[in-house]
Amino acid sequence: MSVSGHRHVPLRFDAGTLLLKGAGKTNPNEATGGIPWQWDPRVAAWRCDARHYPDLAPAILAGNLPLDDQVPAWQPIHWPQVNVRQLRPEQIKAVSAWLAARRGCVIMPTGTGKTEVALEIMRQTAVSTLVVAPVRDLMYQWHRRILESLGYDAGIVGDNTFRVQPVSVTTYDSACIHMEKFGDRFGLIVFDECHHLPGAMRRDAAAQSAAPFRLGLTATPERGDGRHVDLNWLIGPTLYELPLSEVRGASLAEYDVVRVPVHLSEEEQTRYDLLSRDLRDYFVKRTQDDKSFTWEKLCREMMHSPEARRMNRAFRAKVAIEDRAEEKLRILEDLFRLHAGEPVLVFVGSNAMARDVSVRFLVPCLLSHTRKEERLDYLRGLESGVYPVLVANQVLDEGVDLPEVKTAIVIGGQASTRQARQRLGRILRRSGNARAVLYEVVCVETGDEDRSRQRRSHDAYSGTRTRRI
Repeated sequence: MSVSGHRHVPLRFDAGTLLLKGAGKTNPNEATGGIPWQWDPRVAAWRCDARHYPDLAPAILAGNLPLDDQVPAWQPIHWPQVNVRQLRPEQIKAVSAWLAARRGCVIMPTGTGKTEVALEIMRQTAVSTLVVAPVRDLMYQWHRRILESLGYDAGIVGDNTFRVQPVSVTTYDSACIHMEKFGDRFGLIVFDECHHLPGAMRRDAAAQSAAPFRLGLTATPERGDGRHVDLNWLIGPTLYELPLSEVRGASLAEYDVVRVPVHLSEEEQTRYDLLSRDLRDYFVKRTQDDKSFTWEKLCREMMHSPEARRMNRAFRAKVAIEDRAEEKLRILEDLFRLHAGEPVLVFVGSNAMARDVSVRFLVPCLLSHTRKEERLDYLRGLESGVYPVLVANQVLDEGVDLPEVKTAIVIGGQASTRQARQRLGRILRRSGNARAVLYEVVCVETGDEDRSRQRRSHDAYSGTRTRRI
């Protein structure tokens, strides 16, 4: 029996799914346009992910599907006070592109005002909205921006708080945990830094939401695992993309990327070569017995193989030597002198290196576990000049609003071009005609050099100059 043979079959939201009860045991797939329903014998009903609701809603509204639509629990919003900033032409194009489709991603370089685009979309849509951010700092930042721009004291879900309002902010981790409870309460869902969404668990934040309107924001959609293609069905297609070349020197500052090569000390090089030889010999031996042996297999063997654990420690020790090379600290000191009186960001590849820099130069470092009060103090101190330098490991790579900074130094990090572009974007907010500069300090003839080469494969790093200091 098909859905079309019934009248007023109830469709409701239930634990992150759409529940269709009373339609008989004939799969309603064909009658509902190919939506993948599954029979749930526990309640004698059909279920599918709540994300499919936007595909059903138009047919229900047009009377083509005889369903009693009980899903929407969202409501119109009256913004108490609208104070959204005047948009630039590229931001207006982004808003218009999204409003024409109401489901999809906006890709704009860091510093070009993605938050303003989202706030204008929220203003015009005027419906219950959930903003999902990758970390707590960004969640609170969104709360402040919504209050400042739209006069609304948004609810907060995360950081040991569960206060759901018609307009709320949350983190990806909290969203995927709690979406089954409130996935029917928001007509618009905004995924900030949406490249985080396609993760194995975080995608539940989109799959369990019935929101018909979806907005994804990012400067760097690509993922190393290729899952960025899933953004098409989790949020929607790319509706607007702004190349960095279009706004360089206009909305964003002009900039230089300077590569500074350094060498390991004799002691560091000896230790590095020994570790490299151990790893190489181990992999040669293993691949002779198993041609398909990979690093992933080694990681899986660590639970029961002492030798695999030893190789993992050797690899991490190699990376630590690259990240924490003594020569990098000497170069840092020279660069600090070169930019004395200017605020400087230092991006590192590990918490250990962040602490090394912090202790050696008596400057604050931001780590993932740094308390909220400390983070605010550091950012305000950087803005006021109390702290001339701020060191961070990944925490400042994306999203968080920073004071005006035109100098950044990278002394470690991942190989991804995404992280490289995010770090570059931290210093590109335009301020008059001030030119930004990003220094990349790299240990030559090590894996650090290979990672640097991969990071610089994006055209944002074209024209990189090499300079010895």
